[in-house]
Amino acid sequence: MAWTNKVLRVNLSEGTCNSEPLNTEWAQDYIGQRGLATRYMVEEVDATCDPLGPDNKLIFATGPLTGTMASTGGRYSVITKGPLTGAIACSNSGGFLGAELKSAGWDMVILEGKSDKPVYLYIENEEAQLLSADDLWGKSVWETDELLHKKHQDPQLRIAACGRSAETGCLYAGIVNDLHRAAGRSGVGTVMASKNLKALAVRGTRGVGNIKDPARFMETAREQKQVLADHPVTGEGLPTLGTQVLMNVINESGALPTRNMREVKFDGARKISGEQMLEVRKTDGRPNLTTNAACFGCTIACGRISTIDQGHFTVENKPQYWGNSGGLEYEAAWALGADTGVDDLDTLTYANFLCNEDGFDPISFGATVAAAMELFDIGAISTKETDGMEFNFGSAEALAWAAEKVATGEGFGADLALGSKRLCEKYGHPELSMTVKGQEFPAYDPRGIQGMGLAYATSNRGACHLRGYTVASEILGIPEKTDPLVTDGKAGLVKAFQDVTAAWDSTGLCLFTSFAWSLENVAPHMDSACEGDWDANRLMETGERIWNLERDFNMRAGLTAADDTLPKRMLEEAANTGPAEGKVSGLAEMLPEYYKERGWRQDGNLSDETRERLRLPG
Repeated sequence: MAWTNKVLRVNLSEGTCNSEPLNTEWAQDYIGQRGLATRYMVEEVDATCDPLGPDNKLIFATGPLTGTMASTGGRYSVITKGPLTGAIACSNSGGFLGAELKSAGWDMVILEGKSDKPVYLYIENEEAQLLSADDLWGKSVWETDELLHKKHQDPQLRIAACGRSAETGCLYAGIVNDLHRAAGRSGVGTVMASKNLKALAVRGTRGVGNIKDPARFMETAREQKQVLADHPVTGEGLPTLGTQVLMNVINESGALPTRNMREVKFDGARKISGEQMLEVRKTDGRPNLTTNAACFGCTIACGRISTIDQGHFTVENKPQYWGNSGGLEYEAAWALGADTGVDDLDTLTYANFLCNEDGFDPISFGATVAAAMELFDIGAISTKETDGMEFNFGSAEALAWAAEKVATGEGFGADLALGSKRLCEKYGHPELSMTVKGQEFPAYDPRGIQGMGLAYATSNRGACHLRGYTVASEILGIPEKTDPLVTDGKAGLVKAFQDVTAAWDSTGLCLFTSFAWSLENVAPHMDSACEGDWDANRLMETGERIWNLERDFNMRAGLTAADDTLPKRMLEEAANTGPAEGKVSGLAEMLPEYYKERGWRQDGNLSDETRERLRLPG
């Protein structure tokens, strides 16, 4: 049946760890990971609670295919109420932690309450205990990882931790596992730190069994791995260039926003691209990219491992950063580079190292720095507020300095740690925050890719590309090409991508397989591994159920239809160049159609008919 049918419930206030059976009825309706954990959240958490208070819960959840031989079956998610947005937060991560948790025998870990002192959770198969983290508090993720490995003398121990940024209250702090894989968005690490929980350390040796039809599952996995290998994106593009394969593509499409999204094309895109990461540096004769890397069970291997030129100003006196570590992915490279106007690849890599080391989201961080640069540009802040640093667009020095300050929460770093919404409000220019529901935009301009504008506006976790990646269709032609500059038909396209993604995220598989697979490829995995009958239609309906459940949580949390919008810049300031020149986002045309497609009332709430059709809780 693929699920272990066991949940670890940890009461941090009482210091207890108890096993309980998984709600198998809910598993059949919500699959696992994102969907199933949200169902638990809806049942157990008051949507109006303080995200950083003890009543909020933090759930680490695997999917039924996590830890299996299915390609990319290494995913886990962290689900909570996010402090950055006040909305449901679900942040997905790869690496090896998810498979280790599943191999230890757990479908999910529910963390509730708040410890009165720093602790970490140690799991060895069915045994779990809370141990003192007094010696870990104030340490970075990397230091925590090293200390826990030394303490337990087990090189195969898998660790997920929050860094100093979370401890000091950065609202977009994440949870980093395996040193450079992260549940990165929406502030899930901030919630973890608010509970005085520093880390999870997991060792699982049981493996993953309970496969319904092992022979059929093995054959399915073999067949579908071949599909990935044969596809030009998953078999060639992503292994070679990683997600950075997109930098030049999106820029040439006129949809790569730069300088806090003032403009839609970045002249320095080539200098920070995946292609540039392969180029040998003249300074030391080495490329930025050392090798690609794979997460557990992955046959794509899109991960990047990189080095920085030892003579570069960011690290010339910091030998701790001279080695190989997690390199730039596309969204991070955009936020740290194009959005700030910085085209120095080593600086971007250094900032990315710091994001990994101290666990803060490079997308929100880079976009917040970009907002600060525009505030500086218009005179709303000066060197008085920025501790003497000139915050000019294109300043590599300012970007590197900002990353160092957010890591520790010092000085102006505390302002940057608020995120761009609160930063811009503090300094009197809320219109300069490029956010939805308080979360910063990723790397696609909604004026040049109309579907993404609607996807941002309606995303349940704030602006996000991974909740409805219409770029696949609008730019890459997957599964079929649609015109990125038109609004017609985009409501249905966005809904379909959102529902598909919700199901995909709940299985334990990586979303990047969707470049080559559809739900028709996922369904045989589920049907041969899991109890019940699973086909693409059931998965699609399940995804729709999950999406609406998240929406319902958000509405009860206090969000309204007014939050389904975009910054004024996207709605009123036209693209200045490229194919989208003269265009703004057509959100006003798309949103009413989207509500109709969803079966929602015009106030944004679920209709009774939709709630009944999807069998949603009261």
